[in-house]
Amino acid sequence: MAKGILGRKLGMTQVFDAETGGVTSVTVIEAGPCPVVQVRTRDVDGYDAVQLAFEPVADRKLSQGERGHLAKFGVGAHRRLVEFRGGLDGAVEGETVTVEAFQAGDKVKVAGIGIGKGFQGTIKRHNFSSGPRAHGSHNVRKPGSIGASATPSRVFKGVKMAGRMGGKRVTQLGLTVHDVDVERNLLLVKGSVPGPRNGFVEVRG
Repeated sequence: MAKGILGRKLGMTQVFDAETGGVTSVTVIEAGPCPVVQVRTRDVDGYDAVQLAFEPVADRKLSQGERGHLAKFGVGAHRRLVEFRGGLDGAVEGETVTVEAFQAGDKVKVAGIGIGKGFQGTIKRHNFSSGPRAHGSHNVRKPGSIGASATPSRVFKGVKMAGRMGGKRVTQLGLTVHDVDVERNLLLVKGSVPGPRNGFVEVRG
């Protein structure tokens, strides 16, 4: 069954099981409610997809085109609008997707913008090994050779070097829903998910 919802990562905590005495690390995601804006079909649009909106905002924070698109389907202004390709089971225009679509034990994958690390060297960024640390070595954390000399007299594109790290879209696979809090719109997912606190995430089942 295809499931999907949009949410915000609130942070991590631990859940204690009184029966087994075990402690499980979970990420708390405030997911939904997400109104179904549009259901795209292969006959009309050339592909199957479902558009979900998330996080209501003031009308002035959206462009006129965005407000018009949402108003066309009877949905108010929302900050996020995401398409789930392939469609979602039971999605109907005008209805709302909530965390009730998920159950404990469901396998999910979560996508988000990973935490930016800033400008980093090759050891942290690409997992390079460090140089010798004794006998006057000046090559402890340097990248080493980045190309040949006279031929080709340049550095090839794509060589792993220092630079900005993180801040890119990451999808974490193989996660499991530990618990669902319907009243507070919370999903508890075992383990960690990409992104900082309050980061926007997409949950797919």
